[in-house]
Amino acid sequence: MPPVRRIALVDSGLGLIGYAAALHEMRPDLSLVVSMDPDHMPYGARTPDEVRALVLEAARATLPYRPDAIVVACNTASVHGLESLRSEFEPATPVIGTVPAIRPAALAGGPVAVWATAATAASDYLRGLVDAFAAGVETHTVAALGLAEAVDAADLGRIDACIEAAAAQTPPGIRGLVLGCTHYGLVADRIAAAVGPAVTIFDSPVAVARQTLRRVGLSPDGGATPRPHAVPAIEAVLLSGRPGELPATLAAYPVGAALLTPSR
Repeated sequence: MPPVRRIALVDSGLGLIGYAAALHEMRPDLSLVVSMDPDHMPYGARTPDEVRALVLEAARATLPYRPDAIVVACNTASVHGLESLRSEFEPATPVIGTVPAIRPAALAGGPVAVWATAATAASDYLRGLVDAFAAGVETHTVAALGLAEAVDAADLGRIDACIEAAAAQTPPGIRGLVLGCTHYGLVADRIAAAVGPAVTIFDSPVAVARQTLRRVGLSPDGGATPRPHAVPAIEAVLLSGRPGELPATLAAYPVGAALLTPSR
């Protein structure tokens, strides 16, 4: 029997779930380890040094599982912690960060809006991405206040209120909407309904999953033999370093409910 290939994913909360789902869709034979940090979330309100230290601890907690790669499925953690993570873990364990899908949105044509947390929306990092990948394309940044926290709580009423508020700040006539926080992908359908069918939603789980597979020498293969019967795609859950279980709130999202179901 070939050895189990294992990918670890790190985030403060549920934002990593869309990335886990993309990896599972491409390679159902993978084993996934998720490391969330409920004791210290959200990361957006913390200093860069705090975020760096926290994401390092969350990644280190996965090492007993011997992951083939670590995915930082959080924009804030990628901004502040990716360099330190790569310095510590590579080349033995590749580390893959998350970048908002500004480039494909700009290539599709503007105007473009980017929804992000307040910290990311105001960051030099996001401005740098816009300058690098959307130069000459009309781009608007919108702080979707409270949306990531509402997604973690699976509070659908609050989610819709946050989406409505962000949509009201989004200029009319945009053609593309970039989801600049990994949590937002879990409610992409609700966001799409709020901004209308003329707007294309751009997210990054598929691109990150493909990059992860490349880094570990695998190709996307949705037909790969799934893990054995009754074995879930997610092998282990770490909550601020402690063994735990996936939060029940995950069932509120279709992509999350699928990951809660063992392979058949």
